Amino acid sequence: MIRFLVDAQLPPALARWLTEQGYPAEHVFDFGGDCTTDDAVWARALQTGAVIVSKDEDFSLLAMRGLEGPQVLWVRTGNTRRAALIDWFGKLLPSIVMAINRGERVIEID
Repeated sequence: MIRFLVDAQLPPALARWLTEQGYPAEHVFDFGGDCTTDDAVWARALQTGAVIVSKDEDFSLLAMRGLEGPQVLWVRTGNTRRAALIDWFGKLLPSIVMAINRGERVIEID
């Protein structure tokens, strides 16, 4: 089963929406608050088997280096309203799921 871990730059509502779509998800605020480090996010994703969903390029760079670790969904969209972001994700979710199932380490969406 695909699980997601949504990073701090994205709203907690995205994690709730992903869960409603049948993909268990948590937001970093659920376990560490707004001062959660990238290392803690990476470790949590490893521990839970989650795909990191982030706007932070650092996670993508770590995954591209071939380090053992989680898959990364790198969100490259600009700032947007929560409803528009969730609508955008809704349109992309089938292709995101396919990329995850193919084993892509970094899935870049914009």
